[in-house]
Amino acid sequence: MQSFTTLTGVAAPLLRPNIDTGTIIASRFMRSRSIDLGEKLFSDWRYAADGSENADFVLNQEPYRHAKILLGGINFGCGSSREAAVYALMKFGISCVIAPSFGEIFFDNACQNGLLPIELPEDVVVSLADAIKRANSAELTVDLLTRRITTPQGDTVGFTIAEDRRTSLLEGLDETALVLRHSDEIDAFRDADRRTRPWLYERSAL
Repeated sequence: MQSFTTLTGVAAPLLRPNIDTGTIIASRFMRSRSIDLGEKLFSDWRYAADGSENADFVLNQEPYRHAKILLGGINFGCGSSREAAVYALMKFGISCVIAPSFGEIFFDNACQNGLLPIELPEDVVVSLADAIKRANSAELTVDLLTRRITTPQGDTVGFTIAEDRRTSLLEGLDETALVLRHSDEIDAFRDADRRTRPWLYERSAL
Protein backbone atom coordinates (compact mmCIF):
# COMPACT_ATOMS: atom_id res chain seq x y z
CA MET A 1 0.00 0.00 0.00
CA GLN A 2 1.04 3.64 -0.39
CA SER A 3 2.87 5.18 2.55
CA PHE A 4 1.46 8.14 4.48
CA THR A 5 3.87 10.71 5.89
CA THR A 6 2.63 14.30 5.51
CA LEU A 7 -0.53 15.53 3.80
CA THR A 8 -1.62 19.09 3.04
CA GLY A 9 -5.03 19.40 1.47
CA VAL A 10 -8.57 20.70 1.60
CA ALA A 11 -10.50 19.45 4.62
CA ALA A 12 -14.26 18.98 4.25
CA PRO A 13 -16.49 19.21 7.35
CA LEU A 14 -19.10 16.45 7.55
CA LEU A 15 -19.77 16.36 11.27
CA ARG A 16 -22.85 14.15 11.26
CA PRO A 17 -22.75 11.36 13.89
CA ASN A 18 -22.98 7.65 13.09
CA ILE A 19 -22.11 7.82 9.39
CA ASP A 20 -22.13 4.13 8.57
CA THR A 21 -20.29 2.22 5.86
CA GLY A 22 -23.53 1.69 3.94
CA THR A 23 -23.86 5.46 3.63
CA ILE A 24 -20.20 5.86 2.67
CA ILE A 25 -20.67 3.35 -0.16
CA ALA A 26 -24.02 1.71 -0.87
CA SER A 27 -24.00 -2.06 -1.37
CA ARG A 28 -25.53 -1.75 -4.86
CA PHE A 29 -22.25 -0.27 -6.10
CA MET A 30 -20.15 -3.18 -4.84
CA ARG A 31 -21.39 -5.71 -7.39
CA SER A 32 -19.29 -4.56 -10.33
CA ARG A 33 -15.56 -4.00 -10.65
CA SER A 34 -16.11 -1.42 -13.38
CA ILE A 35 -17.84 1.10 -11.10
CA ASP A 36 -15.78 4.06 -9.89
CA LEU A 37 -16.26 3.83 -6.14
CA GLY A 38 -14.99 7.37 -5.66
CA GLU A 39 -17.74 8.69 -7.88
CA LYS A 40 -20.30 6.80 -5.78
CA LEU A 41 -18.96 7.96 -2.40
CA PHE A 42 -21.91 9.18 -0.26
CA SER A 43 -24.04 8.68 -3.36
CA ASP A 44 -27.43 9.02 -1.65
CA TRP A 45 -26.33 12.36 -0.19
CA ARG A 46 -24.37 13.68 -3.17
CA TYR A 47 -26.95 13.02 -5.88
CA ALA A 48 -30.67 13.56 -6.40
CA ALA A 49 -32.92 10.81 -7.79
CA ASP A 50 -32.32 12.07 -11.35
CA GLY A 51 -28.55 11.82 -10.91
CA SER A 52 -27.92 15.56 -10.58
CA GLU A 53 -25.69 16.89 -7.83
CA ASN A 54 -27.20 17.95 -4.52
CA ALA A 55 -25.84 21.48 -4.20
CA ASP A 56 -26.33 21.46 -0.42
CA PHE A 57 -23.96 18.55 0.15
CA VAL A 58 -20.48 19.62 1.23
CA LEU A 59 -18.51 17.49 -1.26
CA ASN A 60 -20.40 19.15 -4.13
CA GLN A 61 -19.26 22.60 -3.02
CA GLU A 62 -16.03 24.47 -3.69
CA PRO A 63 -13.39 23.97 -2.45
CA TYR A 64 -14.56 20.82 -0.67
CA ARG A 65 -15.16 18.81 -3.84
CA HIS A 66 -11.34 18.58 -3.92
CA ALA A 67 -11.07 17.35 -0.31
CA LYS A 68 -8.18 15.17 0.75
CA ILE A 69 -9.15 15.24 4.44
CA LEU A 70 -12.59 14.62 5.93
CA LEU A 71 -13.76 15.88 9.32
CA GLY A 72 -16.37 13.44 10.59
CA GLY A 73 -18.68 13.00 13.55
CA ILE A 74 -18.90 10.50 16.38
CA ASN A 75 -18.78 6.80 15.42
CA PHE A 76 -17.66 7.41 11.84
CA GLY A 77 -17.60 4.22 9.75
CA CYS A 78 -19.92 2.20 11.98
CA GLY A 79 -22.12 -0.55 10.54
CA SER A 80 -21.05 -3.41 8.30
CA SER A 81 -17.46 -4.43 7.77
CA ARG A 82 -17.29 -3.52 4.05
CA GLU A 83 -13.72 -2.62 3.13
CA ALA A 84 -15.10 -0.84 0.06
CA ALA A 85 -15.98 2.12 2.32
CA VAL A 86 -12.26 2.81 2.66
CA TYR A 87 -11.69 2.21 -1.06
CA ALA A 88 -14.43 4.72 -1.93
CA LEU A 89 -12.94 7.44 0.26
CA MET A 90 -9.49 6.89 -1.18
CA LYS A 91 -10.75 6.74 -4.78
CA PHE A 92 -12.41 10.11 -4.21
CA GLY A 93 -9.04 11.43 -3.02
CA ILE A 94 -9.48 11.40 0.76
CA SER A 95 -6.44 10.03 2.60
CA CYS A 96 -7.27 11.07 6.17
CA VAL A 97 -10.44 11.11 8.27
CA ILE A 98 -10.49 13.02 11.56
CA ALA A 99 -13.35 12.17 13.92
CA PRO A 100 -14.12 11.81 17.65
CA SER A 101 -14.50 8.03 17.26
CA PHE A 102 -14.64 5.32 14.60
CA GLY A 103 -16.29 2.01 13.97
CA GLU A 104 -13.65 -0.51 15.05
CA ILE A 105 -13.60 -2.51 11.82
CA PHE A 106 -13.53 0.64 9.68
CA PHE A 107 -10.56 1.91 11.70
CA ASP A 108 -8.67 -1.36 11.08
CA ASN A 109 -9.54 -1.38 7.37
CA ALA A 110 -8.39 2.22 7.03
CA CYS A 111 -4.99 1.57 8.59
CA GLN A 112 -4.49 -1.57 6.50
CA ASN A 113 -5.11 0.31 3.25
CA GLY A 114 -3.16 3.52 3.80
CA LEU A 115 -5.95 5.83 4.98
CA LEU A 116 -5.08 7.60 8.24
CA PRO A 117 -7.91 7.69 10.84
CA ILE A 118 -7.29 10.24 13.60
CA GLU A 119 -9.34 10.32 16.80
CA LEU A 120 -9.68 13.68 18.53
CA PRO A 121 -12.19 15.01 21.09
CA GLU A 122 -15.38 16.26 19.50
CA ASP A 123 -14.77 19.88 20.49
CA VAL A 124 -11.34 19.76 18.83
CA VAL A 125 -12.81 18.39 15.59
CA VAL A 126 -15.42 21.17 15.67
CA SER A 127 -12.66 23.74 16.23
CA LEU A 128 -10.79 22.43 13.17
CA ALA A 129 -13.98 22.76 11.11
CA ASP A 130 -14.39 26.34 12.38
CA ALA A 131 -10.75 27.11 11.54
CA ILE A 132 -11.10 26.12 7.89
CA LYS A 133 -14.39 28.00 7.55
CA ARG A 134 -12.77 31.19 8.89
CA ALA A 135 -9.71 30.97 6.65
CA ASN A 136 -9.09 31.95 3.05
CA SER A 137 -7.72 28.45 2.63
CA ALA A 138 -9.63 25.35 3.70
CA GLU A 139 -6.42 23.33 3.94
CA LEU A 140 -5.06 21.44 6.91
CA THR A 141 -1.65 19.82 7.16
CA VAL A 142 -1.49 16.39 8.79
CA ASP A 143 2.00 15.23 9.72
CA LEU A 144 2.20 11.62 10.84
CA LEU A 145 5.92 11.94 11.52
CA THR A 146 5.38 14.54 14.25
CA ARG A 147 1.74 13.58 14.96
CA ARG A 148 0.59 17.16 14.50
CA ILE A 149 -2.24 18.85 12.58
CA THR A 150 -1.70 22.45 11.47
CA THR A 151 -4.61 24.81 10.72
CA PRO A 152 -4.59 27.59 8.10
CA GLN A 153 -3.98 30.05 10.97
CA GLY A 154 -0.83 28.18 11.98
CA ASP A 155 -2.27 26.63 15.15
CA THR A 156 -1.30 23.03 15.83
CA VAL A 157 -3.12 20.09 17.38
CA GLY A 158 -1.39 16.90 18.48
CA PHE A 159 -2.83 13.44 18.03
CA THR A 160 -1.93 9.92 19.09
CA ILE A 161 -1.96 6.65 17.20
CA ALA A 162 -0.69 3.21 18.17
CA GLU A 163 2.95 2.83 17.19
CA ASP A 164 2.39 -0.31 15.11
CA ARG A 165 -0.32 1.50 13.14
CA ARG A 166 1.93 4.53 12.71
CA THR A 167 4.79 2.37 11.46
CA SER A 168 2.64 0.52 8.95
CA LEU A 169 1.25 3.78 7.54
CA LEU A 170 4.61 5.55 7.42
CA GLU A 171 6.26 2.64 5.63
CA GLY A 172 3.31 1.53 3.54
CA LEU A 173 3.17 -1.93 5.10
CA ASP A 174 0.04 -4.06 5.39
CA GLU A 175 -0.28 -6.61 8.21
CA THR A 176 1.38 -9.39 6.20
CA ALA A 177 4.35 -7.17 5.41
CA LEU A 178 4.64 -6.20 9.08
CA VAL A 179 4.77 -9.87 10.08
CA LEU A 180 7.37 -10.65 7.42
CA ARG A 181 9.68 -8.03 8.91
CA HIS A 182 10.09 -10.50 11.78
CA SER A 183 10.78 -13.53 9.59
CA ASP A 184 14.21 -14.11 11.17
CA GLU A 185 12.69 -14.28 14.66
CA ILE A 186 9.87 -16.49 13.40
CA ASP A 187 12.37 -18.88 11.79
CA ALA A 188 14.49 -18.93 14.96
CA PHE A 189 11.44 -19.75 17.09
CA ARG A 190 10.37 -22.52 14.71
CA ASP A 191 13.87 -24.06 14.70
CA ALA A 192 14.06 -24.00 18.49
CA ASP A 193 10.55 -25.41 18.80
CA ARG A 194 11.36 -28.18 16.32
CA ARG A 195 14.25 -29.27 18.54
CA THR A 196 12.03 -29.19 21.64
CA ARG A 197 8.94 -30.80 20.12
CA PRO A 198 10.10 -32.68 17.00
CA TRP A 199 6.95 -34.79 16.84
CA LEU A 200 4.92 -31.73 15.83
CA TYR A 201 6.98 -31.41 12.66
CA GLU A 202 6.90 -35.05 11.55
CA ARG A 203 4.93 -35.66 8.41
CA SER A 204 1.91 -37.85 8.83
CA ALA A 205 2.26 -41.34 7.40
CA LEU A 206 -1.32 -41.13 6.11
